[in-house]
Amino acid sequence: MANTHLQVVWFKRDLRIHDHAPLANAAAAGPVLPIFAIAPEQWQAPDSALRHWQFAADSLIDLSNALETLGLPLCIWQGDIVDLLNALKVHYSHFTLHSHQETGNAWSFERDKNVNQWCRQHGITWQEARQQGVVRGLTSRIGHKTRWETHWETLMAAAPFSAPQNARVAQGWQAFHHIDVEQLHNLTLGFDTTPCPERQSGGRREGRAVWRSFINQRGRRYRGSLSKPLLAWEFGSRLSPHLAWGTLSMREVVQSLRRQRQKHVDDTAWARSLRAFTSRLYWHCHFIQKLESEPSIETQTLHPALRGLRERSPEHPNLIAWKRGQTGVPLVDACMRSLIATGWINFRMRAMLISHATFGLGLHWREPALHLARLFTDFEPGIHYPQVQMQAGATGTNALRVYNPIKQAEDNDPTGEFIARWVPELTALPLEWRAKPWALPESLHQRFGFQPGEHYPLPNDFECEARHWKKMLYELRRTPDARDASQAIVDKLASQRRPSKQRAKKAKPANRQQLSLFDDGGLEG
Repeated sequence: MANTHLQVVWFKRDLRIHDHAPLANAAAAGPVLPIFAIAPEQWQAPDSALRHWQFAADSLIDLSNALETLGLPLCIWQGDIVDLLNALKVHYSHFTLHSHQETGNAWSFERDKNVNQWCRQHGITWQEARQQGVVRGLTSRIGHKTRWETHWETLMAAAPFSAPQNARVAQGWQAFHHIDVEQLHNLTLGFDTTPCPERQSGGRREGRAVWRSFINQRGRRYRGSLSKPLLAWEFGSRLSPHLAWGTLSMREVVQSLRRQRQKHVDDTAWARSLRAFTSRLYWHCHFIQKLESEPSIETQTLHPALRGLRERSPEHPNLIAWKRGQTGVPLVDACMRSLIATGWINFRMRAMLISHATFGLGLHWREPALHLARLFTDFEPGIHYPQVQMQAGATGTNALRVYNPIKQAEDNDPTGEFIARWVPELTALPLEWRAKPWALPESLHQRFGFQPGEHYPLPNDFECEARHWKKMLYELRRTPDARDASQAIVDKLASQRRPSKQRAKKAKPANRQQLSLFDDGGLEG
């Protein structure tokens, strides 16, 4: 007799049906009820924004269509997940809950603790699966070769899960479906509503198309384009929002990438680029593990000796100018304006934005971190907060990385094209003055119709400000207590090594019956 015990699949930031362990396990165990809860509190959090919801809505529409091919609905509930679980308990009496583990922000951490407590109180089994290479309860150093790295490699080498073809739909699911997918983009949930006209589209179909274009064409120039904002837009992978929302799984991408590395082993440009991208997938999970191991990174300066510094009001003029792209430093302003309009900027420029906010403008890292979180379509808390603290010098363990925006412009926007596109006030200036218009000789003001301070803001003395904060932070780190605290942070969160090429080559190949291989390097479904 077929098992009639209900299997509830709770989708979170894993909006796909392929390589989805909870869905596959649920379909093998009994009738399936896929759910997604839209909790207003999540979207009113200070690091949530309209662009995040728009990408998620795209992905939910795509997910709903994919589930339909399996004969399953997507029940979209508007409200708290615990309220939904209570309603399910009343209607079905008993069920098993399936989901992926999530290392998110403080809100999602509290939500999952509440769900865990509810399940214990009501005798409901909650089966959670790993999807990011994050290890719950890890006590040793993150990068130790016998622990975290081994767990990561084991997960990435395992055969992916196919979309289930034998799923049975749960009866009575309509009672838990509040919103049709066609209405998702019209919801008003109380988040930051800054428009993002050039936002990437969500959904697995879009993610697969982006991956194919990268692995077949764009990726060859990846390594040489990483640091340059214009080139990175075209030749970067652009997978980050799809990994953040789980329209593609990390394992799928890692295994597809390894197959491509074997195909391009004799092409130096391809080999270098794909090797560089492989290392970044590893570091993607590595940084999420940091937040998993130390959740306070989201809200509190990691190093105790550095707390209480650079505390300034959210209304401070420096913060307002930085948010608006009106600091008077052209590359900083171009990056911020580009980010507002597109939802994406390359890593080097993200680091420079935080560096300038904290060292060049003397701001505490927290408010800039929240602002950038709202602007990044690919916002991933586990990467974002540890990286922000590192770039702000708040960890007390890394060398202070202070990016000079003038040198960055010379190195990474040598033609001034990126600055000219996003700071049109400077278009009339010759190339040699675009990165530092305040230095334009007075004799040339009339010739170019440009008056510093009138047509474009004058910056603060950011180099002097940065020297001040570098000196102060290094002095605070030299005390014996500070050194002990630094060592404790290293012991808990620092990395020792990354996977070697030899180990990557020895990884077991994916089961071809479970993951369709396309000649173009694409992903299943």
